[in-house]
Amino acid sequence: MKKYTVALVQMDSQSDKADNMGKIAKFIDEAAEKGAALVSLPEVMNYIGTPEDSIGEFHVNRGHIVMKSPEDPEEPIPGYSTEILMRKAKEHQIYIHSGSLTEKNPQGGRHYNTSVMIDDTGSIIAAYRKLHTFDVILPDGTVCNESATISPGEKIVTADTKLGKLGFSICYDIRFPELFRAMALEGAQVFFTPANFTMATGKDHWEPILRTRAIENGCYVVAAAQIGKKNQFSAYGNSMVVDPWGTVIARAKNEVGVTYAEIDLDFQERVRAQIPSLKNRRADVYGRLR
Repeated sequence: MKKYTVALVQMDSQSDKADNMGKIAKFIDEAAEKGAALVSLPEVMNYIGTPEDSIGEFHVNRGHIVMKSPEDPEEPIPGYSTEILMRKAKEHQIYIHSGSLTEKNPQGGRHYNTSVMIDDTGSIIAAYRKLHTFDVILPDGTVCNESATISPGEKIVTADTKLGKLGFSICYDIRFPELFRAMALEGAQVFFTPANFTMATGKDHWEPILRTRAIENGCYVVAAAQIGKKNQFSAYGNSMVVDPWGTVIARAKNEVGVTYAEIDLDFQERVRAQIPSLKNRRADVYGRLR
């Protein structure tokens, strides 16, 4: 399918997992009714709880709280939330990108921040675990240490689908251009960048980074985001789709809801033909960079 509609769901996810998933199910129904072939959700779409278990681009870890299912932030995959998405994908015969959720580590220990892609038969066809964790000591002494509770993934993930070749990232990953270039070199045409960005960083960095990732790789960027007041910050929102020329072709309002955009893979191919930056690379020189 060379041209299709994608629906971005902007969420204000909180600590009631069943309520969050109920809203998501309704948004998926709405998107399917309006002809979307693919629905994309934001980071930690199903549960954002206390500071101890919240995840995003910025947070301060203070240990981990174990809660009873279904309010436990950690889930196996497939599990409570992904099974709802799988049923919806099969019901409407559409693709659903989960954004991300807190995956229970099968080996125990630190959880994963994981994204799954579900095809139009309701099957999981790809799973990506966030590669980059935000670890820093700020000038005022505040310690931000995602890796204390989140185990980073080990694989770059792309998926061949009837909607094109898709590449996956989560939130803080967008600051690492190497990841996106690697996916583009594997043939990715559409990048997914679900996020829970802070207002402080989002207002200055979110759009410029996304547009750059689109331009430098000649790819669409589908960026579904959280909005609203979280435990430690206000989420920036501004879910958007950027085309391969770097134009923001859809942007969410400052509210929870669904935003639509058209993905046109013929246009993507024309942009790459006009600006062949992937073909003009000097890998013979770059190999010295570490």
